Amino acid sequence: MLAESPLPEGDEKVRAVQSMFDAIAPRYDLVNRVMTFRMDVGWRRAAVRSLRLSPHAVVLDLAYGTGDLCRDVATAGYRPVGFDLSWGMLAHARTEAPLAQADALRLPVADGSSDGAVCGFALRNFAALPPFFAELARSLRPGGRIALLDVAEPANPVLRAGHSVYFGKVVPRIGGLLSDGAAYRYLPRSVAYLPPPAQLLDELGAAGFTAVERRLLSGGITQLITATREVAAA
Repeated sequence: MLAESPLPEGDEKVRAVQSMFDAIAPRYDLVNRVMTFRMDVGWRRAAVRSLRLSPHAVVLDLAYGTGDLCRDVATAGYRPVGFDLSWGMLAHARTEAPLAQADALRLPVADGSSDGAVCGFALRNFAALPPFFAELARSLRPGGRIALLDVAEPANPVLRAGHSVYFGKVVPRIGGLLSDGAAYRYLPRSVAYLPPPAQLLDELGAAGFTAVERRLLSGGITQLITATREVAAA
């Protein structure tokens, strides 16, 4: 099973992640709400607010899951377009936004054709982050905005200890009761894929983004990373 084996890399990781999300798609929303005590709703809305784009802007939702962020993007007055590697997620999506099955490292969009992009808790699941950031930069127009959510570790030692127990022990039990146990045992282990925050921000800068910022939410258990596509000098 994915959770008991060494963490996969490269193409093996892509296949494993795709299979895992196909399996958990039917109860994905339920598990998210239960294990985050519905805090995930506020995190997504914070991400969309941080875009600060013009009305009707085209916003890519990458690894859209069942479409939660697509709905928030639409509510904000933007035009969402979703891409996800998992066919199971596409089949269970609950959004009126245009959706397609695609690898976020090879998006079927023209250069500079989008105004913004969001991604909710999927950075750990891509084969590699620098190619993903490069694909974001290719897809966005100069001045376009991104908002990326993922898990984080609280700086406060007491909160960090409590979060470690909850994320490492309780979340897998919740996932096992409500969905696929192996997938939710993998979830806390997958944090190892995330680079240190400073490295992550540097990689975004190297890909062509400016105003790169990282903000911690809910006591530090979630991070929101925002940036602007660099505007070429005249």
